[in-house]
Amino acid sequence: MKYKKYIKNSINISEIGLGAWQLGQNSGWKSMTETKAIKLVHKSLDFGINFFDTAPNYGHGTGEERLGKALKGADRSKIVINTKFGHTHTGTLNFNSNYIRESLEGSLKRLQVEYVDSLIIHNPPSKYFDGNKNDHYEILEKLIEEGKIKAYGASLDTYEDMKLLMDTTNSKVMEVFFNIFHQDTLRGFEQAQNEKVGIIVKIPLDSGWLTGKYNSESSFKDIRSRWTKEDIETRAKLVNKVKSIFGTEENLAQKAIAFCLSYDAVSTVIPGNVTIEQLTSNVQSIDISLSRSLIEELEKLYQTEIKKRNLPW
Repeated sequence: MKYKKYIKNSINISEIGLGAWQLGQNSGWKSMTETKAIKLVHKSLDFGINFFDTAPNYGHGTGEERLGKALKGADRSKIVINTKFGHTHTGTLNFNSNYIRESLEGSLKRLQVEYVDSLIIHNPPSKYFDGNKNDHYEILEKLIEEGKIKAYGASLDTYEDMKLLMDTTNSKVMEVFFNIFHQDTLRGFEQAQNEKVGIIVKIPLDSGWLTGKYNSESSFKDIRSRWTKEDIETRAKLVNKVKSIFGTEENLAQKAIAFCLSYDAVSTVIPGNVTIEQLTSNVQSIDISLSRSLIEELEKLYQTEIKKRNLPW
């Protein structure tokens, strides 16, 4: 495993982290048993993964509970945990500032820890990123003083939201939507790096498209059923263009993750892992080095052909 800087007063974190949404019972995609969930976390530790991303709403709280059980015997000083606020363990939304402390206390209890390394607002409406108009960040500062968190920030999808958050708050963590098909947030990487803001990359495989296993005839019955037939055909064509740039269809998922890791501003990438096999493959991404010319070609593809399409997530 390779490790990179995350936040002040934190150990360096693994370039591949474990996004723990799938650990929860009835997580909305594929439910796994507690035994399998704990085994997946333990295998992650074996690979040298020390960064774990979770949230109260993953499996209605069971995601945090299972992660806590799996990490129970680990050295807490060598583990970095990021959790969230806003999407509650009951399945509702509550972004009110007076709920932050209650949400965090619930997470700490389920995780069986005394603190989390970072607490981020979970994809709220853009208005919440303005530190001049919200008292959320004052409360988060108090939680740092109390030793219950080391840093705070937000999970977000656009450059505009990144800039607003960095310009108006002392946030030091951002979980950003970034992959070959969605490069808008790349515009905020330089500012984040200059201001020592750790970046967690979410959705690096574009909900499975950048694994190469889907095509124009694919259909979906889960959350991805929101895509129209036209959306699916568009993505299929773009996947073929990405394959042509790489010159091969082999290890597309690993190369897509390697693309995200090629940027110095990125601290870690959290691809989805439902099986040990997927986890193993994702970890192997750290051994892939993409040339600067290849990266520039993928950036050009986005600028010339993908950006204008405004692909729906």
